[in-house]
Amino acid sequence: MNKVSVYIIAYNEADKIEAAINSVLWADEIVLVDSHSTDDTVAIAERLGARVVQVPFTSFGDLRNRAMAACEHDWIFSLDSDERCTPEARDEILACLQAPQAEAYYIPRRNFFMGQWIRYSGYYPDYRQPQLFKKGALVFKDGDPVHEEFRVVSSQPVAYLNNPIWQIPFARLGELMHKAERYSTLGAEKLEKNGKRGSMWQAMAHAVWAFFHMYILKRGFLDGWPGFLIAFSSFESTLFKYAKLYERQANWQPPPSPPLQRR
Repeated sequence: MNKVSVYIIAYNEADKIEAAINSVLWADEIVLVDSHSTDDTVAIAERLGARVVQVPFTSFGDLRNRAMAACEHDWIFSLDSDERCTPEARDEILACLQAPQAEAYYIPRRNFFMGQWIRYSGYYPDYRQPQLFKKGALVFKDGDPVHEEFRVVSSQPVAYLNNPIWQIPFARLGELMHKAERYSTLGAEKLEKNGKRGSMWQAMAHAVWAFFHMYILKRGFLDGWPGFLIAFSSFESTLFKYAKLYERQANWQPPPSPPLQRR
């Protein structure tokens, strides 16, 4: 059977990394690609037997390309620190590797938020990118700060596995807010790099569409309050992504404030 490397990218994920690594102890190799965490992420990973590679963060595209290069085996399973491989997904992956029918596979993800499984909101089956693939069959666009673009380098079509892995994207509501803040900043950088122009009308239009798309078209309202908060977070992050783009291009400066002396 083909051997498989698992890579996990992380930065200050001490509260999540143990569960993620424990779920892939069946792999032939576990590589933690860390961007100089300042908490116990590295110590926990090394205690569990992972090989740690330090890669300074410049963009998610670069980070994933360097993570794949650090893997030693011909097949790679990509897992984020907030994801967990399930026994069913493990068994399907191992069976697949005995006689692969493709060189890249999408794996469905089930998201758990606010104490329940999210069934709608575009969060299931939530195919993000091929997460099981032959080394060299997947390349990411360098320089993409966030929502990194990828290219499948294979003459075979991408296939799909059936059994989902788990994702716990927001263990606390604060993480939802933090992610909206961080990703809106990275998203503004990506928009500017791609030559986009910003305005507040554009920011509002994109934000309203993001909410409508997730809450109505993706039926997030059927997920109750979690669905509303997910859609609202999408509204917020989209609004600030375009507003930050506008801010970067406007380069607002405060009015001059000369030194004042007593007359």
